[in-house]
Amino acid sequence: MSLLSSFKKRSTLDAAIKQVAQARKSEGSKAEQLYKGAYQGFANVIADHLIVSEALYHWGFGLLHEARTQEPKAAIEIYEDAISKFSFCLLISPNYLGAAIDGGVAFMELARISSEAAKPDLYDLAEDFFEKACGIQKGSAAYNLACVYALRGDNDACLAALQTARDFGSLPDEQNILQDEDMAGVINAQWFKEFMEEVRATPAPVKTKLKDIEINVEPGFKIEKKEDFDYYS
Repeated sequence: MSLLSSFKKRSTLDAAIKQVAQARKSEGSKAEQLYKGAYQGFANVIADHLIVSEALYHWGFGLLHEARTQEPKAAIEIYEDAISKFSFCLLISPNYLGAAIDGGVAFMELARISSEAAKPDLYDLAEDFFEKACGIQKGSAAYNLACVYALRGDNDACLAALQTARDFGSLPDEQNILQDEDMAGVINAQWFKEFMEEVRATPAPVKTKLKDIEINVEPGFKIEKKEDFDYYS
């Protein structure tokens, strides 16, 4: 980082800190505007540190896989830590596809070991990540979205997502789909059987390598925090 760049970032950071101080003394829309301006300043300070986003992604990736080896009580905390790393990665690099997909996967796996009451909120959060991934590269998380819809019992949305996954070459092999516990509620449905027959009868699309994504350093991702939500309930 050049001396000039470092100076600009210091100035931006100082200005953002002052905005927070002003926001604390303000009320209503003025306070909200000051907070938003400060957050944008903080984001701009870290936005071009691409090596940081890569480190955060791989940190989260490691935590995600570690969580799978733990008992539920310990795994919950590790999943939450992984999600925080993927979220921060996306804050710095909003087009980081791996963080968007794996963040959703972490929420799905967290839902499996959480109470029934907690599952709907976790599915919603997973859906946010998967939609983010599809916004980065169309169809990349379509099958993941199909899993969310299957768990909700939304058959029409599930079928549409499966068709998108098929069309964009992101549909898993048939055996993997049939063994996927998230799809267990739909695999015996007539519409699902008809879809799989269509897949068998249609030549598989060529699966192209994930394209390089031009990184837009303007932060564009945020997880809505729900104060009354308790993962441990």
